[in-house]
Amino acid sequence: MTSTFIVENIKCGGCANSITNRINKITGVQKVDVNIEEQAITVDGAFDENEITSALMSMGYPRVGENDILKKAKSFVSCAIGRMQD
Repeated sequence: MTSTFIVENIKCGGCANSITNRINKITGVQKVDVNIEEQAITVDGAFDENEITSALMSMGYPRVGENDILKKAKSFVSCAIGRMQD
């Protein structure tokens, strides 16, 4: 199964690294591709979409229309962590 999640707050490669590292830890995920420009995350495998959405939300990358100041702040932290992991 392949699913694409359109989210908010993806700004750079640091965000993409954090997202990729976190989503790859979810059971059943085989591949993660983050498109920074389109703010799209494509996930391949046999996984629970709600678990992906929840993980993204907890990192500050909510689906379009679900953003707020707290999620924006969380995304900055996730981004910084992703930059340090490079």
